Amino acid sequence: MAWFMVVAAGLFEVAMAYSLKLSDGFSQPLPSIGFAVVSFGLLAFALKSLDVGAAYAAWTGIGAVGTATLGGIVLGEGASLIKIISIVLIITGVVGLNLAGGGH
Repeated sequence: MAWFMVVAAGLFEVAMAYSLKLSDGFSQPLPSIGFAVVSFGLLAFALKSLDVGAAYAAWTGIGAVGTATLGGIVLGEGASLIKIISIVLIITGVVGLNLAGGGH
């Protein structure tokens, strides 16, 4: 259940980043703040039973990969080879941290 909360928190992090883009320089801050509160709240609950290093890495990884992907697909920011390689490296790093014992 804790890992489900980390994944959900990461997805809310992606939604928060997207709403920041749409907030027009924080002139419309409420959606961004709401997503951030939910994201941090879910992560905080998950950390009651997970190691902070692995959970935080997964949370930030989901946020970074999800936001970069969303930006490329929805916002037309494009995808270059270096972006794709960087996304793969983020995923590899998160998996590596969990395999190293932090996710058990």
